[in-house]
Amino acid sequence: MEEAMENQTTEILLPKYNLDEEQEKKEIIRHYRALLRSLRPKLKRGDKELVRQAFEMAANAHKTMRRKSGEPYIIHPLAVAMICVEEIGLGVRSTICALLHDTVEDTDISLDDVEDEFGTEIARIVDGLTKISNVIDTNTSQQAENFKKILLTLTDDPRVILIKLADRLHNMRTLDHMKREKQLKIASETVWVYAPLAHRMGLYSIKTELEDLSMKYMEPEAYKDIAKKLAETKRERSRYINEFIRPLKEKLEGSDLAFEIYGRPKSIHSIWNKIKKKSVSFEEVYDLFAIRVILDSAAEKEKEDCWKVYSLITDEYTPSPERLRDWLSNPKSNGYEALHTTVMGPQGKWVEVQIRSKRMNEIAEKGLAAHYKYKEGGGEEDRFDKWFGQIREVLATHDTDTVDFLQDFKTSFLAEEIYVYTPKGDVKMLPVGSTALDFAFSIHSAIGTKCIGAKVHHKLVPISHKLRSGDQIEIITSNKQKPSEDWLNLVVTAKAKSKIKDSLREEKRKIADDGKYTLQRKLEGLGAAYNQHNIEELVHFYKLPSPLDLLYKIATKSIDLRELKDFHVLGDKLEHPKPKPVVQELAIDQQKNYNKKDSELIIFGESSDRIVYNLAKCCNPIPGDDVFGFVSTGKGLIIHRTSCPNAAQLMANYGHRVVKTKWAKNKEISFLTGLKIIGMDDVGVINKITNVISGDMRVNIAALTIESAEGIFRGTIKVFVHDKEELEELVERLKQLNGIQTVDRFDTESIA
Repeated sequence: MEEAMENQTTEILLPKYNLDEEQEKKEIIRHYRALLRSLRPKLKRGDKELVRQAFEMAANAHKTMRRKSGEPYIIHPLAVAMICVEEIGLGVRSTICALLHDTVEDTDISLDDVEDEFGTEIARIVDGLTKISNVIDTNTSQQAENFKKILLTLTDDPRVILIKLADRLHNMRTLDHMKREKQLKIASETVWVYAPLAHRMGLYSIKTELEDLSMKYMEPEAYKDIAKKLAETKRERSRYINEFIRPLKEKLEGSDLAFEIYGRPKSIHSIWNKIKKKSVSFEEVYDLFAIRVILDSAAEKEKEDCWKVYSLITDEYTPSPERLRDWLSNPKSNGYEALHTTVMGPQGKWVEVQIRSKRMNEIAEKGLAAHYKYKEGGGEEDRFDKWFGQIREVLATHDTDTVDFLQDFKTSFLAEEIYVYTPKGDVKMLPVGSTALDFAFSIHSAIGTKCIGAKVHHKLVPISHKLRSGDQIEIITSNKQKPSEDWLNLVVTAKAKSKIKDSLREEKRKIADDGKYTLQRKLEGLGAAYNQHNIEELVHFYKLPSPLDLLYKIATKSIDLRELKDFHVLGDKLEHPKPKPVVQELAIDQQKNYNKKDSELIIFGESSDRIVYNLAKCCNPIPGDDVFGFVSTGKGLIIHRTSCPNAAQLMANYGHRVVKTKWAKNKEISFLTGLKIIGMDDVGVINKITNVISGDMRVNIAALTIESAEGIFRGTIKVFVHDKEELEELVERLKQLNGIQTVDRFDTESIA
């Protein structure tokens, strides 16, 4: 009866559709009913009515809107709400927010309407979601400011970021209908900010899916290749997993443990990372899958049972001692608890085994939401709260008009952590790559600014010493110590960077006071006043970022004030002299340098004219590579490979400067690229290599260096090729030579 009532109400209150759209209406209702079914265990009295109200409000608000795929827009909020419930484990309030997440930004509904209908809590979350939506699409400093807003909302109510991750996941799942340049921008942004954020929130399956989907658009060939090979080896892998599990299952069944054991494939993105990092082929990546043991244990016996399983597994298979990861004793700051070990399985293959309880598994899958579900009365573990507290502290002091803001946040709060100890044995969590100086600032900014060195395990180390998990550190200070500019290169935490900048600014202010006195005298001599207008004129004239920099440079005599004689004084105001006309000269000069290369590229941007461009030194693109154009300040258009180490950062942070680019066919011009080659050292090996390159392939060699040690040679070869096809053929031919182990294209080094 209730179901029938619900159908009837929905019929009446959905927007009016014509007969052709009848099918769509049924589809929308199907999605809505599925959402209610998922929510059923969490519904309390009156909740169903609230959810229906939110659904109807959103359906009416979006009734004329369609997604790029052509489907009604309301399908998107429904899908986001479903991800929130099913995959993140959120409840009724979050569902309502997910249904309304685009209404304030895209429709006539205002935040006040939401508040009147659903109260302040839901309005606040929807407001947070609205602020996020345009974060990564304006100029950089504005973006940093917006990102700060997100983080403030995140620390205020973490549900904002969880719903945003659900929104991003659905957008990534339906990215096929977008234009290529939009796909690249959204995928880069995802891998740059949202996947690490999902990881930090403990949402591992969402994190890996976001990475895989980003790779699908940024590295389509590598993605398809690995996906195809995984599909081809699936049967063989399943056979091996069964062989590996069989003896373990028997042992576990003989114990009094309730368990599940299964194998799961590693993500395409993580396999690709291994291939790149270790310079191995797909066939040589040993951990294509992991074995997972999930225990149904009482809370007080979880740890004991996990170690019992570890003991049973290592009785059967030999473990690798350096690959044991104990996150039972010291959970990660995102709440992740598990025991990981890598053992030698049948046929001489290394296999990773993950051991966790059902509770730990839910926290691993649903992260933050599950963490709060299991947290009783704010017990021992408030890792998320501690993390949010650290973010708040940095946000309160951080200079957000710097372009580094996002990067600082990423290295400080989204990186993996290490655990280190104070002399008294207190645990401190710091991001990987932290130094003794980071540790000093994490204790107190006054200790950081006076730090001159440290003792790690009672041995003296410099402030730049990189810390490792398990280190015990004692900081040595001196009242004479002051931070210097180069300290910024010695730290990775946002807190340390922010405090060092504050300290340098304070020092700068003291020096700038002398500059103020000098400038006052100079202006009075000209008959001009020392006022805001005149100072701003001078800041603009000397192209400086702020009045403080002007006064500092005057005090340190980095600016020649004799140029003031060129200014006119009207009343007591300075008037800017006209700048010299250098712009035209520069344009002619640029044209002269790059004109010969015009015909190599066609740019599909605002116009399809052929234009001046430059090839990026960080990735050295060649015809056939998947590329994009980046409009830089001062250097015009720079062409990068989409797989360039800097691509994700550029596309995510400066999306408005990215231009879609495509190669024109041109066999006349050669491009410099490089290969790294490793093999067995043998008589005549160089001769064999040069014969293939110059003789068989008729490719010009720009440089060749070979180093040999203990029977292995490592070589780097710089060659001129016409396009990617020619390079790939060259690589294949070199690989076929006897004794050649690997041939890889240069990826990150400059080869110019």
